[in-house]
Amino acid sequence: MTMLMAQATIPTAAGADYVAAVCTRLAKAEFDTALEDRHGRIALLDGLGTGTLEALPDRLDIRLEARTEQGLSVLKFLLGAQIEEAASAEKAEVVWTGHGCDIEVLPSLREMTVLRVADITPHVRRITLTGKDLKRFEGESLHVRLLFPPEGVNPPEWPKPGKNGRPVWPPEERRPAQRIYTIRRIDAAAAEMDIDFVMHEAPGIASGWAAKARAGDVVGLMGPGGREVKAAAHVLLAGDETAIPAMARILERLPADTTGQAFVEAEDEREVQPLDHPPGVSILWLFRRGREAGRNDLLSDAVMAAGLPAHGDVFCWLGAEEATARRVRRYWREDKGIDRARCLAVGYWTHALTKDERDEAA
Repeated sequence: MTMLMAQATIPTAAGADYVAAVCTRLAKAEFDTALEDRHGRIALLDGLGTGTLEALPDRLDIRLEARTEQGLSVLKFLLGAQIEEAASAEKAEVVWTGHGCDIEVLPSLREMTVLRVADITPHVRRITLTGKDLKRFEGESLHVRLLFPPEGVNPPEWPKPGKNGRPVWPPEERRPAQRIYTIRRIDAAAAEMDIDFVMHEAPGIASGWAAKARAGDVVGLMGPGGREVKAAAHVLLAGDETAIPAMARILERLPADTTGQAFVEAEDEREVQPLDHPPGVSILWLFRRGREAGRNDLLSDAVMAAGLPAHGDVFCWLGAEEATARRVRRYWREDKGIDRARCLAVGYWTHALTKDERDEAA
């Protein structure tokens, strides 16, 4: 297979310091990468490709190799951002040469059109989008970034590739708003993708757009992304309405012999959705019945009461309000001692703090 390559050089005598700083930053981050630090030389090994940093007496050389344009674009963004941050005192700028440096459209960007709109529960609206070249969205990554153009900006303006690998966005008044969502269903052959939106009483940008969406409306799409679920014999999954699409995708992809539990928080029985799952994984719906979402312990209590097998071949996953995610993350990592590679608790949304809560936090 032909590899795509890009390279950059930064004139500096501090290359070894920058290599060490980048290595430290990447090691602390939750990237699915392997790092080899050998006397001022890093090899960043990723499923997308390889990035190599080598510090020489008068310069820092960076070389990237990837199998796909998308993989090369991600590595440019990742390493370019890390290097420029580490070398900010010198105001160093990464300028890539090689493959993909003459493109005018981000490899990850698709312009999508609303095809259908359907309310599948009282508070969940499913919007089917259509677009070109969706094959790479069929992989294991769950999430995409939706771009909502400001009202009155027609045609919409999307980000373009920058010479340092980062997207260059339109001016603020024409810049689309970004929100991360989960692909509920993808059929690249039919050029279709389903995204589910939780409809709030006080809608935000995304749910407000979904409330008004009609066939023919246009939205931007970038991705896919998100940490993948590790293979495990036993799973423990949990989430509120915002996490149901991700839980559904995870459950339907599990091997038939997987065991485990899945806890789903929702308002009441009207919000129950059918979820395909292995026979050895039980599904328990937890109903708030008037209790406020994100301000109750239904989900975290269920997770902390759940038993885990002694063999340790487990993967634990939660998507919920940020405070719930923090509590469960601490419990899994600190109380249960589960390796961070085998547990992931994600804050899908954040509750606005009341005045009393802000005063208490201060």
